[in-house]
Amino acid sequence: MDTDGINVPDRSPDGSTDVATRMNFDGEAIEGADNPKIVDWEDLQQELARLWSLSSALGKAKERKASLARRLESIIEVRKESIRQHNELEEMKQKLEVKRLALSSSSMHFNKTSENVKNQKDQLSAAIRMLLVAGKTLDAAHQQLQEANRLLSGERGYGNLKNLQKLLRLRQQHMIIQVSTLYPVKGMNEQAFGETIDSHSDGYSTGSPSPNESRPSHSSSLTILGLQLTILPSKKKFFGDKKEVQKSANALGYVAHAVSLISSYLDVPLRYPLRLGGSRSYIHDYAPLVEMTSSDLVANLASTSMTAKPTEFPLFLEGQYTTRATYAIFLLNKDLEQLLNYIGVQSLGPRHVLANLKELMRIIQSEEYICW
Repeated sequence: MDTDGINVPDRSPDGSTDVATRMNFDGEAIEGADNPKIVDWEDLQQELARLWSLSSALGKAKERKASLARRLESIIEVRKESIRQHNELEEMKQKLEVKRLALSSSSMHFNKTSENVKNQKDQLSAAIRMLLVAGKTLDAAHQQLQEANRLLSGERGYGNLKNLQKLLRLRQQHMIIQVSTLYPVKGMNEQAFGETIDSHSDGYSTGSPSPNESRPSHSSSLTILGLQLTILPSKKKFFGDKKEVQKSANALGYVAHAVSLISSYLDVPLRYPLRLGGSRSYIHDYAPLVEMTSSDLVANLASTSMTAKPTEFPLFLEGQYTTRATYAIFLLNKDLEQLLNYIGVQSLGPRHVLANLKELMRIIQSEEYICW
Protein backbone atom coordinates (compact mmCIF):
# COMPACT_ATOMS: atom_id res chain seq x y z
CA MET A 1 0.00 0.00 0.00
CA ASP A 2 1.42 3.45 -1.06
CA THR A 3 0.05 6.54 0.69
CA ASP A 4 1.55 9.91 -0.47
CA GLY A 5 4.87 8.42 -1.21
CA ILE A 6 5.02 6.36 2.02
CA ASN A 7 5.26 2.66 1.59
CA VAL A 8 2.73 1.07 3.95
CA PRO A 9 2.87 -2.71 3.90
CA ASP A 10 -0.23 -4.77 3.93
CA ARG A 11 -1.55 -6.02 7.15
CA SER A 12 0.26 -9.04 8.36
CA PRO A 13 -1.51 -12.21 9.16
CA ASP A 14 -1.29 -11.44 12.79
CA GLY A 15 -3.04 -8.15 12.22
CA SER A 16 0.05 -5.82 12.36
CA THR A 17 1.15 -3.44 9.71
CA ASP A 18 4.73 -3.61 8.22
CA VAL A 19 5.70 -0.05 7.69
CA ALA A 20 8.72 -0.14 5.28
CA THR A 21 9.05 3.43 4.20
CA ARG A 22 12.07 3.48 1.95
CA MET A 23 11.88 6.82 0.14
CA ASN A 24 10.40 10.15 1.07
CA PHE A 25 8.51 12.49 -1.16
CA ASP A 26 11.68 14.02 -2.58
CA GLY A 27 13.07 10.63 -3.38
CA GLU A 28 15.60 10.80 -0.54
CA ALA A 29 16.46 7.78 1.48
CA ILE A 30 14.75 7.58 4.85
CA GLU A 31 16.68 6.55 7.87
CA GLY A 32 15.52 3.14 9.05
CA ALA A 33 14.17 2.07 5.69
CA ASP A 34 16.13 -1.15 5.87
CA ASN A 35 14.74 -1.81 9.32
CA PRO A 36 11.06 -0.94 9.01
CA LYS A 37 9.01 -0.22 12.07
CA ILE A 38 6.05 -2.42 12.62
CA VAL A 39 3.00 -0.41 13.64
CA ASP A 40 -0.21 -1.89 14.90
CA TRP A 41 -3.33 -1.19 12.98
CA GLU A 42 -4.80 0.61 15.85
CA ASP A 43 -1.82 3.00 15.94
CA LEU A 44 -1.71 3.44 12.19
CA GLN A 45 -3.87 6.52 12.07
CA GLN A 46 -1.87 8.19 14.74
CA GLU A 47 1.37 7.18 13.09
CA LEU A 48 0.17 8.52 9.74
CA ALA A 49 -0.73 11.80 11.31
CA ARG A 50 2.67 11.98 12.89
CA LEU A 51 4.33 11.20 9.57
CA TRP A 52 2.25 13.79 7.84
CA SER A 53 3.23 16.33 10.41
CA LEU A 54 6.85 15.38 9.98
CA SER A 55 6.48 15.57 6.21
CA SER A 56 4.94 19.01 6.49
CA ALA A 57 7.74 20.17 8.79
CA LEU A 58 10.27 18.69 6.44
CA GLY A 59 8.74 20.59 3.53
CA LYS A 60 8.86 23.81 5.50
CA ALA A 61 12.46 23.09 6.40
CA LYS A 62 13.27 22.52 2.78
CA GLU A 63 11.57 25.73 1.81
CA ARG A 64 13.51 27.52 4.52
CA LYS A 65 16.67 25.81 3.33
CA ALA A 66 15.98 26.92 -0.23
CA SER A 67 15.23 30.42 1.01
CA LEU A 68 18.45 30.43 3.01
CA ALA A 69 20.33 29.07 0.00
CA ARG A 70 18.93 31.86 -2.17
CA ARG A 71 19.79 34.43 0.46
CA LEU A 72 23.25 32.92 0.85
CA GLU A 73 23.77 32.95 -2.91
CA SER A 74 22.65 36.58 -2.96
CA ILE A 75 25.03 37.37 -0.13
CA ILE A 76 27.83 35.52 -1.92
CA GLU A 77 27.12 37.46 -5.10
CA VAL A 78 27.11 40.70 -3.15
CA ARG A 79 30.36 39.64 -1.49
CA LYS A 80 31.89 38.79 -4.84
CA GLU A 81 30.78 42.14 -6.22
CA SER A 82 32.19 43.84 -3.14
CA ILE A 83 35.50 42.02 -3.55
CA ARG A 84 35.58 42.90 -7.26
CA GLN A 85 34.83 46.52 -6.46
CA HIS A 86 37.47 46.45 -3.73
CA ASN A 87 40.03 45.08 -6.20
CA GLU A 88 39.02 47.68 -8.74
CA LEU A 89 39.29 50.33 -6.03
CA GLU A 90 42.79 49.11 -5.11
CA GLU A 91 43.81 49.11 -8.76
CA MET A 92 42.41 52.60 -9.15
CA LYS A 93 44.31 53.65 -6.01
CA GLN A 94 47.52 52.29 -7.50
CA LYS A 95 46.86 54.09 -10.78
CA LEU A 96 46.04 57.23 -8.82
CA GLU A 97 49.29 56.89 -6.89
CA VAL A 98 51.23 56.48 -10.13
CA LYS A 99 49.48 59.53 -11.57
CA ARG A 100 50.16 61.45 -8.36
CA LEU A 101 53.87 60.60 -8.58
CA ALA A 102 53.90 61.56 -12.25
CA LEU A 103 52.09 64.78 -11.39
CA SER A 104 54.62 65.49 -8.64
CA SER A 105 57.50 64.86 -11.05
CA SER A 106 55.80 67.04 -13.64
CA SER A 107 55.29 69.72 -11.02
CA MET A 108 59.00 69.62 -10.07
CA HIS A 109 59.96 69.74 -13.74
CA PHE A 110 57.55 72.60 -14.26
CA ASN A 111 59.03 74.50 -11.32
CA LYS A 112 62.56 73.89 -12.60
CA THR A 113 61.53 74.91 -16.11
CA SER A 114 59.83 77.99 -14.73
CA GLU A 115 63.02 78.90 -12.86
CA ASN A 116 65.10 78.36 -16.00
CA VAL A 117 62.66 80.44 -18.00
CA LYS A 118 62.89 83.17 -15.38
CA ASN A 119 66.71 83.08 -15.50
CA GLN A 120 66.69 83.13 -19.28
CA LYS A 121 64.20 85.97 -19.18
CA ASP A 122 66.55 87.91 -16.90
CA GLN A 123 69.47 87.15 -19.19
CA LEU A 124 67.42 88.14 -22.20
CA SER A 125 66.46 91.38 -20.49
CA ALA A 126 70.13 92.09 -19.76
CA ALA A 127 71.04 91.21 -23.36
CA ILE A 128 68.28 93.48 -24.62
CA ARG A 129 69.59 96.31 -22.46
CA MET A 130 73.12 95.69 -23.75
CA LEU A 131 71.76 95.53 -27.27
CA LEU A 132 70.00 98.84 -26.77
CA VAL A 133 73.23 100.38 -25.47
CA ALA A 134 75.15 98.83 -28.38
CA GLY A 135 72.50 100.13 -30.76
CA LYS A 136 72.91 103.62 -29.36
CA THR A 137 76.68 103.29 -29.61
CA LEU A 138 76.37 101.98 -33.15
CA ASP A 139 74.07 104.84 -34.03
CA ALA A 140 76.57 107.31 -32.60
CA ALA A 141 79.40 105.59 -34.51
CA HIS A 142 77.28 105.66 -37.66
CA GLN A 143 76.71 109.35 -37.21
CA GLN A 144 80.45 109.84 -36.66
CA LEU A 145 81.15 107.80 -39.77
CA GLN A 146 78.71 109.89 -41.77
CA GLU A 147 80.37 113.00 -40.40
CA ALA A 148 83.80 111.59 -41.30
CA ASN A 149 82.56 110.71 -44.78
CA ARG A 150 81.17 114.19 -45.12
CA LEU A 151 84.48 115.66 -44.03
CA LEU A 152 86.39 113.34 -46.38
CA SER A 153 84.17 114.27 -49.28
CA GLY A 154 84.38 117.97 -48.44
CA GLU A 155 86.92 120.56 -49.33
CA ARG A 156 89.32 119.42 -46.58
CA GLY A 157 88.65 115.70 -47.02
CA TYR A 158 90.41 112.73 -48.60
CA GLY A 159 90.53 114.31 -52.03
CA ASN A 160 92.22 117.35 -50.61
CA LEU A 161 94.65 115.08 -48.76
CA LYS A 162 95.52 113.27 -51.98
CA ASN A 163 96.05 116.61 -53.68
CA LEU A 164 98.30 117.75 -50.84
CA GLN A 165 100.27 114.51 -51.05
CA LYS A 166 100.66 114.96 -54.78
CA LEU A 167 101.81 118.54 -54.27
CA LEU A 168 104.24 117.37 -51.60
CA ARG A 169 105.66 114.71 -53.91
CA LEU A 170 105.94 117.27 -56.68
CA ARG A 171 107.80 119.54 -54.30
CA GLN A 172 110.05 116.66 -53.20
CA GLN A 173 110.61 115.76 -56.83
CA HIS A 174 111.58 119.35 -57.61
CA MET A 175 114.05 119.44 -54.71
CA ILE A 176 115.58 116.10 -55.77
CA ILE A 177 115.97 117.47 -59.29
CA GLN A 178 117.98 120.30 -57.75
CA VAL A 179 120.12 117.76 -55.90
CA SER A 180 120.57 115.77 -59.11
CA THR A 181 121.62 118.95 -60.87
CA LEU A 182 123.95 119.85 -58.03
CA TYR A 183 125.47 116.37 -57.82
CA PRO A 184 124.99 114.65 -61.19
CA VAL A 185 125.83 110.95 -61.35
CA LYS A 186 126.98 110.05 -64.85
CA GLY A 187 129.02 107.36 -66.58
CA MET A 188 132.54 107.59 -68.01
CA ASN A 189 134.48 105.41 -70.39
CA GLU A 190 137.89 105.78 -68.78
CA GLN A 191 139.58 102.92 -66.91
CA ALA A 192 139.53 103.69 -63.18
CA PHE A 193 142.75 103.82 -61.20
CA GLY A 194 143.07 100.80 -58.91
CA GLU A 195 139.94 99.06 -57.72
CA THR A 196 136.66 101.07 -57.45
CA ILE A 197 134.47 101.01 -54.39
CA ASP A 198 131.52 99.80 -56.50
CA SER A 199 133.34 96.66 -57.63
CA HIS A 200 135.68 95.58 -54.80
CA SER A 201 134.62 92.81 -52.39
CA ASP A 202 135.07 93.06 -48.64
CA GLY A 203 133.82 91.45 -45.44
CA TYR A 204 130.82 93.78 -45.02
CA SER A 205 128.63 92.37 -47.77
CA THR A 206 125.03 91.83 -46.60
CA GLY A 207 124.00 89.48 -49.41
CA SER A 208 123.54 89.33 -53.17
CA PRO A 209 120.63 91.13 -54.85
CA SER A 210 117.70 89.18 -56.26
CA PRO A 211 117.62 88.23 -59.95
CA ASN A 212 114.78 90.70 -60.57
CA GLU A 213 116.91 93.68 -59.53
CA SER A 214 118.35 95.83 -62.29
CA ARG A 215 122.13 96.13 -62.19
CA PRO A 216 124.02 98.82 -64.09
CA SER A 217 126.07 97.32 -66.85
CA HIS A 218 129.05 99.57 -66.06
CA SER A 219 128.70 100.47 -62.37
CA SER A 220 132.46 101.02 -62.11
CA SER A 221 132.27 103.80 -64.70
CA LEU A 222 129.85 106.00 -62.72
CA THR A 223 131.09 109.36 -61.48
CA ILE A 224 129.67 112.19 -59.36
CA LEU A 225 130.65 115.64 -60.54
CA GLY A 226 133.26 113.91 -62.70
CA LEU A 227 134.87 112.19 -59.71
CA GLN A 228 135.09 108.43 -59.45
CA LEU A 229 135.09 106.49 -56.18
CA THR A 230 138.42 104.62 -55.96
CA ILE A 231 139.99 102.91 -53.00
CA LEU A 232 142.41 100.06 -52.47
CA PRO A 233 141.35 96.81 -50.78
CA SER A 234 140.80 97.01 -47.03
CA LYS A 235 143.34 96.12 -44.36
CA LYS A 236 146.26 97.08 -46.63
CA LYS A 237 148.58 100.05 -46.50
CA PHE A 238 148.11 102.61 -49.22
CA PHE A 239 151.09 104.48 -50.67
CA GLY A 240 149.52 105.61 -53.95
CA ASP A 241 148.84 109.02 -55.40
CA LYS A 242 147.42 111.41 -52.82
CA LYS A 243 145.41 113.14 -55.54
CA GLU A 244 143.38 109.98 -56.14
CA VAL A 245 142.78 109.70 -52.40
CA GLN A 246 141.60 113.30 -52.29
CA LYS A 247 139.30 112.77 -55.27
CA SER A 248 137.70 109.77 -53.58
CA ALA A 249 137.26 111.78 -50.37
CA ASN A 250 135.66 114.60 -52.36
CA ALA A 251 133.33 112.14 -54.13
CA LEU A 252 132.30 110.58 -50.83
CA GLY A 253 131.65 114.04 -49.42
CA TYR A 254 129.39 114.78 -52.39
CA VAL A 255 127.50 111.50 -51.92
CA ALA A 256 127.12 112.13 -48.18
CA HIS A 257 125.77 115.64 -48.80
CA ALA A 258 123.34 114.36 -51.45
CA VAL A 259 122.10 111.57 -49.15
CA SER A 260 121.65 114.05 -46.30
CA LEU A 261 119.65 116.43 -48.52
CA ILE A 262 117.44 113.65 -49.92
CA SER A 263 116.71 112.23 -46.45
CA SER A 264 115.71 115.68 -45.18
CA TYR A 265 113.47 116.31 -48.21
CA LEU A 266 111.79 112.90 -47.81
CA ASP A 267 111.62 113.39 -44.01
CA VAL A 268 113.34 110.06 -43.36
CA PRO A 269 115.73 109.94 -40.36
CA LEU A 270 118.88 108.08 -41.37
CA ARG A 271 119.81 104.98 -39.42
CA TYR A 272 123.45 106.01 -39.63
CA PRO A 273 123.54 109.81 -39.29
CA LEU A 274 126.09 111.88 -41.19
CA ARG A 275 128.38 114.64 -39.96
CA LEU A 276 129.06 116.65 -43.06
CA GLY A 277 132.45 118.21 -43.61
CA GLY A 278 133.07 118.13 -47.32
CA SER A 279 135.96 115.82 -48.05
CA ARG A 280 136.30 115.24 -44.30
CA SER A 281 132.79 113.91 -43.59
CA TYR A 282 131.98 111.25 -41.00
CA ILE A 283 129.22 108.71 -40.49
CA HIS A 284 127.93 107.63 -37.05
CA ASP A 285 127.32 104.07 -35.87
CA TYR A 286 125.62 103.51 -32.51
CA ALA A 287 126.51 99.79 -32.43
CA PRO A 288 129.48 98.73 -30.22
CA LEU A 289 132.79 97.81 -31.81
CA VAL A 290 133.29 94.15 -32.72
CA GLU A 291 136.88 94.09 -31.40
CA MET A 292 135.72 94.73 -27.80
CA THR A 293 135.90 91.98 -25.19
CA SER A 294 132.82 90.86 -23.28
CA SER A 295 133.66 93.03 -20.25
CA ASP A 296 134.41 96.01 -22.46
CA LEU A 297 131.20 95.36 -24.37
CA VAL A 298 129.11 95.45 -21.16
CA ALA A 299 130.85 98.60 -20.03
CA ASN A 300 130.42 100.17 -23.47
CA LEU A 301 126.69 99.31 -23.51
CA ALA A 302 126.28 100.88 -20.08
CA SER A 303 128.14 104.00 -21.17
CA THR A 304 126.17 104.10 -24.43
CA SER A 305 122.89 103.96 -22.56
CA MET A 306 124.10 106.80 -20.32
CA THR A 307 125.77 109.06 -22.91
CA ALA A 308 124.48 107.64 -26.25
CA LYS A 309 127.72 108.72 -27.91
CA PRO A 310 128.12 107.10 -31.34
CA THR A 311 131.26 105.81 -33.01
CA GLU A 312 132.45 107.91 -35.94
CA PHE A 313 133.88 106.43 -39.08
CA PRO A 314 135.64 108.62 -41.67
CA LEU A 315 134.41 108.84 -45.25
CA PHE A 316 137.99 109.41 -46.34
CA LEU A 317 141.34 107.66 -46.09
CA GLU A 318 142.58 108.27 -42.56
CA GLY A 319 146.27 107.51 -42.20
CA GLN A 320 147.71 104.57 -44.11
CA TYR A 321 144.89 102.01 -43.50
CA THR A 322 141.58 101.73 -45.33
CA THR A 323 139.53 99.52 -42.95
CA ARG A 324 137.60 102.30 -41.17
CA ALA A 325 136.97 104.15 -44.43
CA THR A 326 135.70 100.97 -46.08
CA TYR A 327 133.27 100.37 -43.22
CA ALA A 328 132.13 104.01 -43.39
CA ILE A 329 131.34 103.59 -47.11
CA PHE A 330 129.41 100.40 -46.25
CA LEU A 331 127.28 102.34 -43.73
CA LEU A 332 126.72 105.10 -46.29
CA ASN A 333 125.42 102.51 -48.73
CA LYS A 334 123.10 101.19 -45.98
CA ASP A 335 121.62 104.70 -45.69
CA LEU A 336 121.03 104.66 -49.45
CA GLU A 337 119.39 101.24 -49.11
CA GLN A 338 117.13 102.66 -46.38
CA LEU A 339 115.98 105.49 -48.66
CA LEU A 340 115.39 103.08 -51.55
CA ASN A 341 113.29 100.82 -49.34
CA TYR A 342 111.28 103.83 -48.17
CA ILE A 343 110.09 104.49 -51.72
CA GLY A 344 109.46 100.77 -52.31
CA VAL A 345 112.61 99.86 -54.28
CA GLN A 346 115.23 97.23 -53.55
CA SER A 347 118.90 98.10 -53.29
CA LEU A 348 121.23 97.20 -56.15
CA GLY A 349 123.69 95.72 -53.67
CA PRO A 350 126.23 96.70 -51.01
CA ARG A 351 128.96 97.55 -53.55
CA HIS A 352 127.00 100.01 -55.69
CA VAL A 353 127.06 103.37 -53.90
CA LEU A 354 126.83 105.62 -56.96
CA ALA A 355 124.47 103.21 -58.73
CA ASN A 356 122.10 103.22 -55.75
CA LEU A 357 122.25 107.03 -55.55
CA LYS A 358 121.52 107.36 -59.27
CA GLU A 359 118.64 104.85 -59.04
CA LEU A 360 117.19 106.73 -56.05
CA MET A 361 117.22 110.08 -57.82
CA ARG A 362 115.91 108.53 -61.06
CA ILE A 363 112.87 106.93 -59.41
CA ILE A 364 112.00 110.07 -57.44
CA GLN A 365 112.13 112.10 -60.64
CA SER A 366 109.86 109.68 -62.49
CA GLU A 367 106.05 109.77 -62.78
CA GLU A 368 105.79 106.60 -60.75
CA TYR A 369 106.80 108.49 -57.63
CA ILE A 370 104.00 111.05 -58.08
CA CYS A 371 101.38 108.29 -58.30
CA TRP A 372 102.97 106.19 -55.53
